[in-house]
Order: sequence, then structure tokens, then C-alpha cells
Amino acid sequence: MLKEKRIFLFDIDGTLSIDTTVLEGTMELLHYIEEIGGHAFYITNNASKSRNDYVQKFKHMGIAATKEQFVTAGYASCLYMKRHYSGKKIFVVGTTSFVEELKDYGLDVTETYDKEAAAVLIGFDQELTYKKVKDACHLLFDKKVDYIGTNADLRCPTNFGFMPDCAGICQMLNVTTNREPFYIGKPNPDMVTLCLQMVNGTKEEALVVGDRLYTDIACGIHAGVDTAVVFTGEAKREDLKNTKYPPSYTFENIKELYETIQKERVQ
Repeated sequence: MLKEKRIFLFDIDGTLSIDTTVLEGTMELLHYIEEIGGHAFYITNNASKSRNDYVQKFKHMGIAATKEQFVTAGYASCLYMKRHYSGKKIFVVGTTSFVEELKDYGLDVTETYDKEAAAVLIGFDQELTYKKVKDACHLLFDKKVDYIGTNADLRCPTNFGFMPDCAGICQMLNVTTNREPFYIGKPNPDMVTLCLQMVNGTKEEALVVGDRLYTDIACGIHAGVDTAVVFTGEAKREDLKNTKYPPSYTFENIKELYETIQKERVQ
């Protein structure tokens, strides 16, 4: 039952907030988690901000959080690239914040074409230029250069609709170079595993909450934990008819999830 969940792993964009607008029910649910001595993690696929920048963004939205609560696709990418490409040149298509985070991990990164690059790493780049696209293509036509994406999200919710996310940017490169990237973030279950390890938690205590079936819900399913989809972002109720990733629970929004937990507690 939902009232037994103590570890909540939230997507951010389209789930808890849209841009910097906190969605209704978010603050109440986070306060509830704090009251029961539970844990809230933010397993966003948005790699445009470092974990430190996310702490500041949440502060401006009125949400207190620590760096350790953010297990982002950017953070997961830093760990992955450190493990596999330490000492090698990496060409990055990403924001300044993401590039600085990679450098903080001691990685040798470049934002311009370099024939010595061993890998092309694509993130959710809100500072994208056509030169970055051209340089990425130049490198990707060499099959010896690895092709990696921070996350498999096609689009990111905004207050006007959507904008291309990492996989949306990658699709432009894919049709040009006839290559497909390896994606690090959700639906890869490693982000859930990292969170559970940090608090010595069990799968039975955990709930993954998100607005995308093919990343958020798939991630929870792959990790073996319960999932809840909300319809305030990309997923629509009609998508449930043919999905390969059916969630354990469905809610219109975070407010309905919070209210359902409260109803369970008084029954």
C-alpha cells in the first residue's frame, strides 16, 4: 500500500514542477515524507544543471534540499564517464553547468571538434548551437568514436508545451549519422539503485513517481520497485492502452497521490 512507502524517487519536470512553478500538492507530499522520517530523492533525467545548481533552483522554488538528494542524469553521466573515459578526451554537447560538473570529476572535456576525442556525449543542451551539432556529426562519422546520451527523454515540459530534450537532439544526429547512442539515465535502473544504497532502503519501501512511461515508469519497473505516473507532463491516460511499461498506480497529479496516501492512513 502507498501508506507503507518511505522512499520516494521523484522525476522533477512535469511531475513536481513546470519550469520554476511548483505543482499543487508537491509541498504537502514533501512535508509528509519529512514527517514520517522518509526520504525524497529527485531522479531527474534533466542534465542541464549540476546537482549544486539544482539545490539553488529548489531553494528559489521554496523547497529545501541537499545535493545528495539529486541523482540526476548528469550526475550518473559523470560517474559513467569517469569509470569508462578517465584520461580520454570527451566531446560534450551540453550546458555550461553540465560541462563544469564533468570537469569537477577530473574529466578531459572539449566543446569544439577535436580529432583525439574518444566519445561524443550529448546532454539536454539549452545552449545548443549549430556548430556543436556540426562538430558532433564530424566526430560521429568515425565509428571508433563512442556515442553516448545522458538520457532518453525526447522532450521536456515547459509552460508553453515542450522543447527538445536529450533524445530529441540525438534524433537529429541519428538520422544524419545513421548511429544510435547509448543512454545513461532513466530507464537505466542504476539511478534507483544508487538512491536505495544511500539510505540502506529496500525495494518494497520505494516508489518511483514520474510523468513519462518510457523513462520514469520503465526505470522503476527495471529496478523492481512500484511506480506511479502523473498526467501533468508528457504521458496521457490514453497512452496506458498500448504501453510496455504499465505503472503500479495512476494519478492526475501529485495532489491526488498525496490525498490518496492520506486516505489510506485513516482507513
